[in-house]
Amino acid sequence: MGKRITDKVTWVGKIDWELKSFHGDELSTFAGSSYNAYLIRDEKTVLIDTVWGPYDREFVARLKEEIDLKEIDYIVMNHNESDHSGALPELMREIPDVPIYCTKKGEGILRGLYHQDWNYVNVKTGDTLEIGDSTLTFIEASMLHWPDTMFTYMSDENILFSNDGFGQHYASEMLYADAENMNHVIDEAEKYYANILSPFNMFVKKKLAEILEMNLPIDLIAPSHGVMWRRPEDIQTIIGLYQKWCDNYQEDQITIIYDTMWQSTRHMAQALEVGIQRKSPNTNIKLMNVAKEDKNDILTEVFKSKAILVGSPTIANGYSYGIAGILEMIKGLKIKGRKAAAFGSYGWSGEAAKLISAHLEEAGFEIVKEGIRVQWAPDQSSTEEVRSYGEEFAEAL
Repeated sequence: MGKRITDKVTWVGKIDWELKSFHGDELSTFAGSSYNAYLIRDEKTVLIDTVWGPYDREFVARLKEEIDLKEIDYIVMNHNESDHSGALPELMREIPDVPIYCTKKGEGILRGLYHQDWNYVNVKTGDTLEIGDSTLTFIEASMLHWPDTMFTYMSDENILFSNDGFGQHYASEMLYADAENMNHVIDEAEKYYANILSPFNMFVKKKLAEILEMNLPIDLIAPSHGVMWRRPEDIQTIIGLYQKWCDNYQEDQITIIYDTMWQSTRHMAQALEVGIQRKSPNTNIKLMNVAKEDKNDILTEVFKSKAILVGSPTIANGYSYGIAGILEMIKGLKIKGRKAAAFGSYGWSGEAAKLISAHLEEAGFEIVKEGIRVQWAPDQSSTEEVRSYGEEFAEAL
């Protein structure tokens, strides 16, 4: 059965406790997740979003326990990626003529995914749907994080159905952020932002300003993943964090990312840490081995950092596949205003540091120092040289 949120709104989604990776294996979701769908009962009945395809029959069956499907007057699809629209074909077999409200690009995605000529109604920012005492106002939010995305605002109840905005991959039967450990929720919200929304900072910044300018009273933010924000102070907190995160956010942190074959590059990473601490004792330093750390946790730390150092042994005249993978993912974040340098150990050719520097520069980082290399295993002299390099790197920031 659903869970009543207000007198008019019921949560009818799915909590996915088993989910440990998402988007294929692109995103780790160790805290699980949810696919939030909402049923509005006013003079008209509206379903906002559905759930991921593997749970389509379960979703429709549970929705039938909540309401006679023929009573649903409208379906609103805020975003049409499969985790939101996956149950739509199963549902539309039951109610094929119910109009689906979505953006024009949303219709294109639904047609491309499911090849069905449903009753689409295209909407844009400012369009409204009167459903009784309440009015639904549609707000296009293109590239947060797909071209089709929109938010839906419900007057009277003052609810912002924000889809992938303000969400987290976080499983909870409690449904609300304040019913959970707030630090954990914020951490998952930041990881979600860093890995999914940060490439679109410019769009986030513009959309936040637009929504705030609309001066909408918001008593509840209801995203499509994770828990909802209902206390005024929590709504203010998450909006404030988004305003910071989208605006070239960085902390006084340096993240050292490395891979290692016979521990030489690891020793270099540790020597760099010592050198940075000598020059900047208050700077937070994170060492992350790509072979042992979760890739999305690494990206979250990169998102928070003012600078990064990336190191690898030279392998087959290049760098390790672990470093290659994380560099490509870092490039996808489209980070601005960060500094970087490269390091690495080698046996006889030693191209890794130079190639890493080129990749980092291509990804938008400012290379502040030519990369440092150590042949074979660092001895006392070369270790001190690497420590001095760390000092110089910190000074260059």
